[in-house]
Amino acid sequence: MASETLNRVFGGSPLAVVARLVLISVLVGVILAAIGLDPWNIVRSLRRFIFNIWEMGWDAVETLWRYFLLGAVLVVPIWLLMRLMNVVRR
Repeated sequence: MASETLNRVFGGSPLAVVARLVLISVLVGVILAAIGLDPWNIVRSLRRFIFNIWEMGWDAVETLWRYFLLGAVLVVPIWLLMRLMNVVRR
């Protein structure tokens, strides 16, 4: 009777449930550590994580802007010349 109650409360054998919880906790801990979260100061880590994502976003915009400028140095003059040549032909 007590064993059935424990199984119902834990959702299975208590030892198996604890083992699964430990394994899942370690996996989640590895993932959180990989993205830079610290369990001892979770609020500071979350703020740093959001700030890093924000910075990466702006770095991506800056990189995209630089590629745009680099391409525009060639594309815009060529386009302008092509437009002028079409006007002269008409």
